[in-house]
Amino acid sequence: MPDDTTTRWQSVLEVLAESAELSTGKLSIIRMTRVIDVDGTLVLVAGSPFTKSKVEEARTAISRALAQVWGREIPFEVTVDTSLEAGAPIPTISSSRPPAQPAPDQSSSFASTSGPIARSEPVTPAEPVVRARPHIAEASMSTTADGSTSMQSTTPTYVTNPAAAFARPESPQTFDKSSRLNPRYSFDNYVMGDSNRFAFAAALKVAEQPGDADPDRSTGGYNPLFIYGGSGLGKTHLLHAIGNHARSLYRDMIIKYVSSEEFVSDFIASVAEGKMNDFKRRYRDVDILLVDDVQFLGGKEQTLEEFFHTFNTLYMANKQVVLTSDLPPKDLRGFEKRLLSRFESGLTVDVQPPTLETRTAILRNKARAEGVDLPMPVLEYIAGRVTTNIRELEGALIRVTAFASLTDQPIDQTLAEMVLKDIISNSGGGEITAAMVMTQTADFFGLTIEDLRSKDRAQTMVHARHIAMYLCRELIEMSTTKIGKEFGGKDHTTVMSASRKISTQMAERRDTYNQVQEITARIKQASQAPR
Repeated sequence: MPDDTTTRWQSVLEVLAESAELSTGKLSIIRMTRVIDVDGTLVLVAGSPFTKSKVEEARTAISRALAQVWGREIPFEVTVDTSLEAGAPIPTISSSRPPAQPAPDQSSSFASTSGPIARSEPVTPAEPVVRARPHIAEASMSTTADGSTSMQSTTPTYVTNPAAAFARPESPQTFDKSSRLNPRYSFDNYVMGDSNRFAFAAALKVAEQPGDADPDRSTGGYNPLFIYGGSGLGKTHLLHAIGNHARSLYRDMIIKYVSSEEFVSDFIASVAEGKMNDFKRRYRDVDILLVDDVQFLGGKEQTLEEFFHTFNTLYMANKQVVLTSDLPPKDLRGFEKRLLSRFESGLTVDVQPPTLETRTAILRNKARAEGVDLPMPVLEYIAGRVTTNIRELEGALIRVTAFASLTDQPIDQTLAEMVLKDIISNSGGGEITAAMVMTQTADFFGLTIEDLRSKDRAQTMVHARHIAMYLCRELIEMSTTKIGKEFGGKDHTTVMSASRKISTQMAERRDTYNQVQEITARIKQASQAPR
């Protein structure tokens, strides 16, 4: 008997046929796909890359038909499973909560109750690797006059144990791309102040002694380490710094960084393609798992069930888990109590907005890294007026230095005031929305919002689309996945690429810089207009 999702999908196909929006050939291809529901996201499984491409071409029409049948906007993904062409059955997954007793495997052979994690019968992964750890001398910290703490002269001293395994050839896994670590983020270039000192110290400790910061495990130690704080305060920097530092100490250690959005996308694709064993190996055969923005997993029951077992597998094997979120565990919504209790079983630390002294130090370090010598009055002016988060602070610095470079002017406070007047004047202004960004960008280029959402590759449309995506990232606290959905279901990697491209062009091309400045001013003005 067909389930509700299958029945509704048949209705979607009927709506598409009645609309005559698609050709008979394309509609026939869409009928060849199979559909499953994973955590509220509809997954259309195509039998070949060709079929997938044709379904993607009909994305706008399918979105409209889905909304008509479901009565609301339904997110959907398209993936490929070549076994469909041979008539193999698609793996099914219920949209309701999975059974409390999953099929036996190493991930579910221990209790999943809401209390403390059972340790009487720990599950040990096959052939565990015992990794030697160096003796670590105590590290000292020096505080500068501006209140920030320098780590340049306080790198811990490592006394190598002769019996340690560090004499082995470097493991090829250590520096592979699968870790997804960004080498630009380290503890050395993380500016520490009163607002983030505790989080920094905990992150450094975890990187040096992953999985067993508290050897007797009487208090749960630093595993998991849960770092929370507002957007743009350096949580992601700390995650990558943990991974990079641990990798430099333990060359055979397997480290995995992933954002929660990427974890969800990977889970959905793995379910659709019947590759859950590969999925489990990717996230469970690691020594350190770093998960960014875990709050976005809330409400995704099937994904959370899998994440729960992944977490337990790693925890029981004394593997380190580090999580970041914009909220503390107790304030997270859409999570079961049993998982929240896991989050709270280790160490929870917060990152606060930086103080004026720390903001000034951040700007000074950033300017030096870019080879720019900024006068102290300029640094203090920017730091004194951009106070929300580090991302906006660095964005303001880039604006000032880019304008000075493009116009061949010296950087002084007068120039900084002129360049940043729209940012400063918007303090306390109205809310900026994605629709507002898209409307103002489309008007500026003489286009429509539908043009920005389309797949048209005309140069003007692509450039305008990229600027709108860039401004959504700069002016609104939206994830790249949500931005992609606003632009007609674009992939989050497309949004990231567009943002990088516009950021680069702003520093190299005066016309792009001026366009972004003008559109930003229009958006700020529109946000303050009475509604």
